[in-house]
This record gives sequence, C-alpha cells and structure tokens, in this order.
Amino acid sequence: MIKKFLKFVEIQTKITSTFAFANTLMYMLFLKQPINIPLMIIFCIAAFIFDLATTAINNYIDSKDYPEMLPFRRDVSLFLIICMLAVSTVMGLYLAFKTGIVVLLLGALCFGLGIFYTFGPMPISRIPLGEVFSGIAYGMFIPFLMVYINNPDEYIILDYKNGVLSVHFMLWPLISFLFFSLVNTFTTSNIMVANNTCDLEKDVAVNRHTLIFYIGQKNGVRVFATLYYLCYAAVIAMVALKILPIIALIFLLSFPLVESNIRVFRKEQIKSKTFITAIKNFIIVNTSYFIALTLSFLMYR
Repeated sequence: MIKKFLKFVEIQTKITSTFAFANTLMYMLFLKQPINIPLMIIFCIAAFIFDLATTAINNYIDSKDYPEMLPFRRDVSLFLIICMLAVSTVMGLYLAFKTGIVVLLLGALCFGLGIFYTFGPMPISRIPLGEVFSGIAYGMFIPFLMVYINNPDEYIILDYKNGVLSVHFMLWPLISFLFFSLVNTFTTSNIMVANNTCDLEKDVAVNRHTLIFYIGQKNGVRVFATLYYLCYAAVIAMVALKILPIIALIFLLSFPLVESNIRVFRKEQIKSKTFITAIKNFIIVNTSYFIALTLSFLMYR
C-alpha cells in the first residue's frame, strides 16, 4: 500500500520542495530572523502534502484513457487526492488565521497554480507559462511564505485605520529576498525547460503548446544554459550588494560540473539520455547554494 502511494505521488520528484525548504531555512538563520518552529513545521507539512497532491492530480488526469497506469483504482486515487487537498487546505487556513491575510492570499494563489497546472480546459503545463510558473511557485512563493509566517513585519505591513487599509512594502528586505530566490527559481524552471525540450515532438502530437513549441529546441537549449548562468550571476550580485558575505562565492566552485552537464544537453536532447542533466544540475547548484548559505551563517553569526 505504501509503495503504491509513493509511486502515485512520485516521491522521487519531491527534491524541488525539499531544497526550497532547506535553503530558505538557512537564509533565515543567516539573517538571524526569528523562527516560529510550530508554524514552520505546519507550513512545511502542508506544502509537502499539497505538492504530493498536485503530482497525484497530474497522474490521475494523464491516466484518464489508461486507468492501468495508476497504482490504485481511479475512485481510490480520487479519494486520496481529496484527502491530501483537504489536509493541506485545513493546515493552510490555520496558518492564515495565525499570520494574516497575506498568507491567505499567497496560499490561495499557490493552491490555484497547483490545481490548474494540469487541470482545467487550459492547464498551465500546456501553455508557454508552465516553465515560468513552476519556477516561481517553488522558488519564490514557497520560500516567501516561509519567511513571512515567521517575520511578517519584516516584509509587508498591513494597517487598517478609520476605514482605510494601507500596505507598506519593506523594499530592501523584499529586494534581498528576490535575489535569494532566483537560484531555486531558475533551477526549478530548468527541469521543466529540459523536459519540454526533450518532449517537443511528443507535445506537438498531443497539442501541448509549451514555451519550447514557440521558441524551438535550439533556443530551448539556450534558455536551459542561460538560466544556470543567471544563478551564478545572482549569487555574485548578492555578494556585491552585501546581501551575502564573500564566503558565499564558494558557490562558484560548482560551475565546472554544471557547465559539463550543459554541454551534454547541448549535444542531444533525448529524454532517456540527457534529461537527467537537469536533475543533476538541480542537485549540484542547490547543494552548493545550501553550503554557501551555511558557511555564511556559521562564519557571520
């Protein structure tokens, strides 16, 4: 039963959310931001369960004409999806109750992106925005919710007085966070870029018009490489802007390994042979980023 469930939710693909949690936690520790451990645990569990649910929804929809693809009967699969969505929703509403409307609105947006990524008359995964939304959801929204629920007044302040609602954005913390989130955002988007570049012919056959459909495989490979280069540019910029200390430049040592995988992907875009380079680079880049953040925390605490 457990093995079937893990297959249903494709547990092996949850590395994206794991790194989002780990890197954001280390970023918060480096900034000496307060951490509400109970709320953090609830958030991580809720976000992880919702991530499982979105994958299950994707598999459920894809198996509409081929029910044998599912490890469970379709009715059982649907019941499991509903249970996961219900649990994550209740936990999300509790977080919103404890922290405010910003979490409610952002949580609802993430919920919508997750559901309509593969569901509906025009799923996000079938339009050119799929690559963008996947990166933003995991790379920006989840990390921002993590930092916000622990220290809301550091980023956005809502004030209601005499019938007037005012919103104050703390620009430098938000700009710093934006730079921090770029590594997770770009590496997550690149998994989708690599997947769609390899699957272009297959996607065209099923009327799936991704970004690669419009820009072509050659440009898809260029985007793949450029997003990794931008990860390194983002960290260099963070050091230059004194968001991170100079020790964070140890992150650059991972570049030769990443460039080697980029060269492999440039030569051929075959799902069974070279898509793995996106996974390898995701792990290399985010592990190196985690190490850079950890060293920054340990040396400047």
